[in-house]
Amino acid sequence: EKLAKAGVKELLVISQDTSAYGLDIKYAPSMFKDREIRTRFFELARELGQMGMWVRLHYVYPYPHVDEVIPLMQEGLVLPYLDIPFQHASPNVLKAMKRPAHQDRTLDRIRKWREICPDLAIRSTFIVGFPGETEEDMQILLDWLKEARLERVGAFKYEPVKGAPANDLGLALVPEEEKEARWHRFMKAQAEISARIVKGRVGKRIPVIIDEAGPTVAKGRSKWDAPEIDGNVYVASRRPLRPGDIVTVKIERADAYDLHGIAV
Repeated sequence: EKLAKAGVKELLVISQDTSAYGLDIKYAPSMFKDREIRTRFFELARELGQMGMWVRLHYVYPYPHVDEVIPLMQEGLVLPYLDIPFQHASPNVLKAMKRPAHQDRTLDRIRKWREICPDLAIRSTFIVGFPGETEEDMQILLDWLKEARLERVGAFKYEPVKGAPANDLGLALVPEEEKEARWHRFMKAQAEISARIVKGRVGKRIPVIIDEAGPTVAKGRSKWDAPEIDGNVYVASRRPLRPGDIVTVKIERADAYDLHGIAV
């Protein structure tokens, strides 16, 4: 509330697992604005969404109750953006990572989310070259990526960390040159997916929040782009634009990750 009153235009909700909000206190209710509200992910998103700011949700795991928040995105209360660290798609690798290995079901969830909120953008991160990862595992990941059509994706090559449980799995390490080759294959596949999605924005009018002013071209972001990690929108304007302004922009062209347009 203090941030909203101070003029903040965008709120990024970030935690290790935002979707588990309230679990530690058993979703106990508390008073807010003379109302009793449970400490749950849905209520958090709903209440923040009524404060007049862009609300962006990061590090959300696809638990069943996350489905409840998607209609809030369609209504415009919360940005149609989810940051979900999927990490991999192969059941064998996910099991080794001690993560839920039901990515086929996750694809169904993503389809249902997009039926409710067609504008939804999903950002994720993946790891290639995890101990024991085979060529078959890598192909499962690439096939899953093609099916999921995620808007924003980052990938990391597995690096052994002192004290990490992965060191004690007794699984074969992926050679460095193979990790590098798999990373490039992954990034090439995702770049093609991203380029198609970004080009689909050309000709549309979208809201853009301005991050940096410029004499003739300002730099901002769409509702599908988090600061510093996603793409940018470069906005030509006859009138001066200031950081924090939210303007309607007609998109004229796109490159691999960024959009270019004119303020209308």
